Amino acid sequence: MAHELQDVLYDYQKRVIARPARFTWNNWSRQTGKSFAFSLRRILRGLERSRNQIFLSASQTQSRELMMKAEQHLRAMQIAASSIMESEVFDEVKFKQLEIAVPPVGKGGRPFRIIGLPANPRTARGFTGDLLLDEFAMHQRDADIYAAAFPTVSRDGGEMDVCSTPMGRQNMFYRLGQNAMFHRETVNIHDAIAGGSPLNAEELRRGITDDEKWRQEYLCEFVDEATAFLTYEQICECEVGDLPLELDLAALRELKGDVVVGIDVGRKKDLTVVWAFEVRDRTLLSLGMLEWSAMPFREQFERISNVLRNPCVRRCAIDASGLGMEMGQNLALDFGEHTVEACTLTGPFKEQIASLMRNKFIDKLMRIPAEEKIRNDLHSIRKTVTAAGNVRLDAPRSEGSHADRFWAGALAVYAGGNAGGPIEVTMGPRRAMAGLRGSRG
Repeated sequence: MAHELQDVLYDYQKRVIARPARFTWNNWSRQTGKSFAFSLRRILRGLERSRNQIFLSASQTQSRELMMKAEQHLRAMQIAASSIMESEVFDEVKFKQLEIAVPPVGKGGRPFRIIGLPANPRTARGFTGDLLLDEFAMHQRDADIYAAAFPTVSRDGGEMDVCSTPMGRQNMFYRLGQNAMFHRETVNIHDAIAGGSPLNAEELRRGITDDEKWRQEYLCEFVDEATAFLTYEQICECEVGDLPLELDLAALRELKGDVVVGIDVGRKKDLTVVWAFEVRDRTLLSLGMLEWSAMPFREQFERISNVLRNPCVRRCAIDASGLGMEMGQNLALDFGEHTVEACTLTGPFKEQIASLMRNKFIDKLMRIPAEEKIRNDLHSIRKTVTAAGNVRLDAPRSEGSHADRFWAGALAVYAGGNAGGPIEVTMGPRRAMAGLRGSRG
């Protein structure tokens, strides 16, 4: 069974699956099949040792995907395992515990379980078995998770595999890379290609455009975060399990609390991003966002209006620079300037709202989805000082965004800080959006 699976593996995957080390640390490039390889390694070790296997992932979505890979491996080995799902609650966040019951295989084999969990210190403490920390650099409260998880494998020869792509140096994944107890291996994009992967490094390099992300995501370098306006650590500490990525308008209509909205209006290839947050005392809880690319402004206006006409929306700040000027002015006329503030993103104003959001992250008063594209967007902003002594905040354009989510979030934080009393929405006469009928410039 295992021999058949070996035929579909690349050389570097075969090497790690066959490795006898009890503790391994694995720094692998994106798109090199690390979750596929390490889930298979743990299943084969589970079959050999008849010992439960615990998979801890950065989010519920990633946990589900990892367990789907485990089911794929078991089917390929023709093992009739059964799956169950149980609901759990931790720190007011509901998540799903996924479990696969593996029957005895071969003479002398004993049943064992594969348990998939979104990582937090309590779940890491609650089980006994071997452990896979998948994409560990992305885990929230990673130091607490590791402290809770290590005793799980410290007795009876327990094993631990830690794998991830780098995400700065301020996390446990980086620190474990300095720990001599672990067998350490790095597989960057060029190593993977040499080991049989069909990836095209030159094509990926041209596509990612951002040198820092290329070095981190594909060359597996731990990039210094000295120039980052928001560090990965600050961002990850505010990520929460599985908050929705997309704003649900039906749920918004039923919401009783106060909501603030930030809107960054796209230009040319940039996204238009609408990001809504519920205000809970001083904390902003993400309700999700809407994103559009190359959509006519008139249609954007209608969709944004569908968000703002909900009674729970207390205040909105919109980027009214350049092509967003008419959009901002018309929204302010329709919904009132006490609800919609049209903001011109000058250098000093951008620094002001960015600093407000940074303070929210530092004080852990933001709650955002644990989602890679959001994380990278927030991290992309760099602060530089010009020769004239002026502060400049900017980001490279990559992955279809020019820090558009960052600025939508910053505008929402600004709207939350500027919120007045309860609002009354009054709709004026419908205006034809004459200047907004064409596609984005």
